Amino acid sequence: MEKSKECDSGIYRESYMEKELLAPYTHILKVAGKRLRNKIPIAFNTWFKLPQEKINKIMEAVDMVYNGTLLIDDIQDNTLVRRGLPSAHCVYGIPFTLNSSLQVLTIMLQKLLELHPMAAKLFSENFLEIVRGQGTELYWREHFICPTEEKYDEMNKQKTGHMFLISVRLMQLLSDSKNDYTDLVLTIGLYFQLRDDYCNLIQQEALEEWPSEAGKKNATNLDIYCEDLTEGKFTLPIIHAAQTSDGDAILNILRQRTRDVALKKFCVAELQRLGSLKYTRDRLVHLDKHIRDEINRLGGNAELVAAMDELLTW
Repeated sequence: MEKSKECDSGIYRESYMEKELLAPYTHILKVAGKRLRNKIPIAFNTWFKLPQEKINKIMEAVDMVYNGTLLIDDIQDNTLVRRGLPSAHCVYGIPFTLNSSLQVLTIMLQKLLELHPMAAKLFSENFLEIVRGQGTELYWREHFICPTEEKYDEMNKQKTGHMFLISVRLMQLLSDSKNDYTDLVLTIGLYFQLRDDYCNLIQQEALEEWPSEAGKKNATNLDIYCEDLTEGKFTLPIIHAAQTSDGDAILNILRQRTRDVALKKFCVAELQRLGSLKYTRDRLVHLDKHIRDEINRLGGNAELVAAMDELLTW
């Protein structure tokens, strides 16, 4: 066994095989996303006033959670391309990629235990909500159950909201702040996911995971165009369209999990005609205003407002 030392991925090596075992994880790090989701929790430090060193440690751990779970997400969604590169499981196989994900999450827990005695408990409570939200979405997809809008909002607050909440609660754990930011964070998570729903169909280049110029050279339109339709996901535009008189056509396309670009373009045009994209956009406008009002109520936070401004690319 080698003594612990840092490797290129920022993870501490515990054995001579560590680099090899983490290959699927380091593969996903080759091309970074836009990191928009990092700017939101970091902005909360305006209220927490932690030293940069502690913020860096928290964000490193949360990045490991996010990227580690993306390895599993891509398997669950049969995603072939991530950030313009072949998905890790396409390169390394499903068994090895799953093992790498589990290893990363375990290393992350070790890091949290070094951060604060209560950090691992806080993580497990929120991560359970993320897993439940992901499971609910998968259940709807696999059983082809179109949820209500209210149930969809609840699921997104679990799956996406609690991913943000892990960071914010870890920061607050190390600070003297007593304010409850839970509702604000979960609402931002809902907004972030609905924005993703909309951009996935109408403005893919605004997505958090949209590949860089270098990454796009390795991907075809078939790989990255309207991936949510190929995955068969019930997103807000789909849920809204399903309630209209012409909703059956949308559901029939979704059921196919098609990779046909022409068919996906037709589906997007129908979502436009049925008012489902406008409805989603109107909800984004409403949520954006609600979030900004809540930020003001909590005393103002220019950095968080700037992060919200950066998300206004839809």
